[in-house]
Amino acid sequence: MTERPLKQIHLAAHFPGVNNTTVWSDPASGSHIEFESFRHLAQTAERGKFDFFFLAEGLRLRETNGRIHDLDVVGRPESITVLNALAAVTERIGLAATVNATFNEPYELARRFASLDHLSGGRAAWNVVTSSDAFTGENFRRGGYLDRADRYTRAAEFVELARKLWDSGDTRGFADTGDAEVRHAGRQFEVRGRLSLPRPPQGHPVVIQAGDSDEGREFAAATADVIFSRHSTLADGQAFHRDVKRRLAGYGRKPDELKILPAATFVLGDTDADAAERAAEVRRAQVGPQTTINHLEQVWGVDLSGHDPDGPLPTVDPDPDSALVQGRVRLPDPVGTAARWRALAAEKNLTSRELVIEVTGRQSFIGSPATVAGQIDHFVQNDAADGYILVPHLTPGGLDEFVDRVVPLLQERGVFRTDYTGPTLRDHLGLPVPGRR
Repeated sequence: MTERPLKQIHLAAHFPGVNNTTVWSDPASGSHIEFESFRHLAQTAERGKFDFFFLAEGLRLRETNGRIHDLDVVGRPESITVLNALAAVTERIGLAATVNATFNEPYELARRFASLDHLSGGRAAWNVVTSSDAFTGENFRRGGYLDRADRYTRAAEFVELARKLWDSGDTRGFADTGDAEVRHAGRQFEVRGRLSLPRPPQGHPVVIQAGDSDEGREFAAATADVIFSRHSTLADGQAFHRDVKRRLAGYGRKPDELKILPAATFVLGDTDADAAERAAEVRRAQVGPQTTINHLEQVWGVDLSGHDPDGPLPTVDPDPDSALVQGRVRLPDPVGTAARWRALAAEKNLTSRELVIEVTGRQSFIGSPATVAGQIDHFVQNDAADGYILVPHLTPGGLDEFVDRVVPLLQERGVFRTDYTGPTLRDHLGLPVPGRR
């Protein structure tokens, strides 16, 4: 029996969102607004030969009981603006922006991503997200008009139309202006015209999708080049990997045409024991008293400002119809979630803060550089993922140690590139340039 060749690992770098991922109390924690922070992290990822640099999006500062959540106060610049600036100080790394398909228009957004693709020489990517949140919608003329059931209907038509518009630019210039005109009349959009610049270098910028629901998985199988997921165990990752990959055949696609890249944190130490100790300190710093209360209020939907975060869970019942927390997605079953949390806290004798630390952690690779390299390789070779989007807990220097100490070990294993083999993000991901539609 012939052994399967080693899978090549894909790595990307996520600039942490303005939330409790960042350990703000650490003296090494820097600005989320100054360009130098973005430059340092992106150039570090490029030095490590990562596939792409990834930015999240927030269209409104989150509130709890009418108060802006303190960890959001600093905000962050608009993603495509940041990436256009980074295109000038990087050469090969992909540049991925999260942009909402609910509160934007296809022509304008297709033009912005095509511009980024041209300015970067074929390195643009769009992480497509949706929203039915009326609170966020208050910042836009249509408000919260979109029913939750219609989010992916609009997103699918949005991506389809964006790809038509990217194809409408002639690769040689504008000599051929007839057949390239887009004539689209759908449920969500009606557009007639053509994009005002040539077809992007990648044909279509890479499309990333982050939904984990059944409809999100189906949308990814039909539409996306990369899916950004979060599954923290080998078994869960393998189940998700199998489920999404099997859906591709229904759309005439091959398994390697969609890369599955879960988010993952990491903590390194000289020894595994040292790393475990550091990881516990990081989690305690990430989930302080205020953050503990905020997470509890997301589930309970009642004001818990007087609750002791280092005491037991609240004894009051959750309010399933609460609007106390705005700008965050509430769990669909707060009563059931509270019951599960109480059972877990009782089983392990956890305080409120310890419980939140337990239930809010994403996948994390913890250990010496050799241990972490082995963990990542094991998960990828066993089809729990095709690679990982790494989320450092410090900005901007949080990726430095990984690039210096873990990447060389992955390269020695023969599972990660020692240099880029092409200029575009599609080259890094092993994705073909799509034909003109």
